[in-house]
Amino acid sequence: MILTMMAMLMMTTAFAEDENTAEVSNLEAYDMNINMNKLSDALNLTEDQKEAVENIHYVFNTEMMYAAKYGSSDRDAIVKRAIDTDIKRMGYVLNYDQMHKYMKILNATIRNRGIVK
Repeated sequence: MILTMMAMLMMTTAFAEDENTAEVSNLEAYDMNINMNKLSDALNLTEDQKEAVENIHYVFNTEMMYAAKYGSSDRDAIVKRAIDTDIKRMGYVLNYDQMHKYMKILNATIRNRGIVK
């Protein structure tokens, strides 16, 4: 009887560990912090553009972390709104070629993290 209780306790603990790991992985996927210097180099940003892109990306990252804390039904809508807002704001700052490169980077990042399938 004691062995059965110990086995059940161990199984419950192992199950709870998996849940916490999944939750941490889920939150990490929505953390959109990136190296701004590399992004700036990739997009060939001016100093003014770099400052604006940093501010826009900070808001985007905050919105994505906010979305990670919601259930999957609400999360999809929040993520879509965050991405749409980010693209709209970046469109005001970046020229056509920069925006094209940014869209490629954003799409690759979101797909690699499994946020959008």
